[in-house]
Amino acid sequence: MNHSEQLNLINDAINKTKEQLKPTSINFIFWGLLISIMSIIHYSFPELIQKTAYSSLLFWTLIPVVGMIFTIVYNIKIGGRIGYETHIGRALKLVWGVFNIAWITLVIMSVFKKQNPVQEILFLLGVILLITALLIRFTPLIIGGIAVVACSVLITISPSINVLLINAAATFFGLFIPGLSLYLSKNNV
Repeated sequence: MNHSEQLNLINDAINKTKEQLKPTSINFIFWGLLISIMSIIHYSFPELIQKTAYSSLLFWTLIPVVGMIFTIVYNIKIGGRIGYETHIGRALKLVWGVFNIAWITLVIMSVFKKQNPVQEILFLLGVILLITALLIRFTPLIIGGIAVVACSVLITISPSINVLLINAAATFFGLFIPGLSLYLSKNNV
């Protein structure tokens, strides 16, 4: 196999992975909207979300856990329809599985520290988005990952900034917009 054939083989594998990810772009759209809307609701109605000592924690864990169950079921259904899995696709599945475990761990740690985990979660999300984007060579997701990491850094250097609005912007521009772009893209992304 010559150099050109090897490059074509690699590009074909990446394009198959993008094709495989296209139906799962619904995950990016779903999570981008869900977390953005939750952040805006929390920002708009803090007296409702923070009514008791644990209501905010319940709001920010129960709804995402239900969302996680929904996306797991959806992804299993979609995986069955696609009928094949590339090595990159498998790697991405593992990376996002690790993200879910890390997200739950960060939430639990934040409860013990009595600290808002948004900054750490955004940083983790941005890194995972960048890994995903670089593996599938999808520019809108690269930009989205950079935007999410930048929002995490912004929270660090400007602690007085409203974390809920930054979270809404980060997930909208880092998940929803790239997810919609992937969903609407032609086969050759």
